[in-house]
Amino acid sequence: MEKPVIILGAKGIAHPALEIFNSNKVIVYGFLDEDEKLHGTEINVVPVLGNPEDDGFLKLIGQKCEAFVAVDDNKYRQFLVKMLNERRKVQPINAIHESSYVSTDAVLGHGNFIIGRVKIGAGTKIGSHCIFNTGAIVDHESVLEDFVQIGAGSIVNSGVTIKEGAFIGSGVTLVSGITVGKNARIGAGSVVISNVNDGETVFGNPAAPIKK
Repeated sequence: MEKPVIILGAKGIAHPALEIFNSNKVIVYGFLDEDEKLHGTEINVVPVLGNPEDDGFLKLIGQKCEAFVAVDDNKYRQFLVKMLNERRKVQPINAIHESSYVSTDAVLGHGNFIIGRVKIGAGTKIGSHCIFNTGAIVDHESVLEDFVQIGAGSIVNSGVTIKEGAFIGSGVTLVSGITVGKNARIGAGSVVISNVNDGETVFGNPAAPIKK
């Protein structure tokens, strides 16, 4: 990658995103964050320049710089992605740590965050703007839609489908062939042996719905 990167967001996954780009010898121009208290500070000598909606910085994206959205909160992540699409006509780039493995015939969308020691298997289809934390494994021929988050050390076995916006906590095991519904949430350490409905929260071994 020849162009430097501007990272939108300076909290949460922003620091590990910087580590990812450093691991691939990609220059990070700076961070943009809505928290004015962070403006003028640095993360590992890289400056927090200003607000993500500031046209003075946004105009650099697409011409002189690439963009990556490093925000954990899905709603705000979606807002920033939409802003980049509409105002700059660009898609955020993928951030993939050099220690991770992505199969040569896996399909990836845009703007995915893949930190160290993640493994993505053959024939897997990954949407856009997903987050994969340390050591997550996605086995062959699974399908993950947009804005899915996978916790550290979680195992997604073969042929699993995870719908848009689902959140998988740390250390979760999803058995082969199941479907996790849109915006569903799975608590840390759970073992999921059957389908999870849209918007449902499950927890335990075996995972069961949490009554609201």
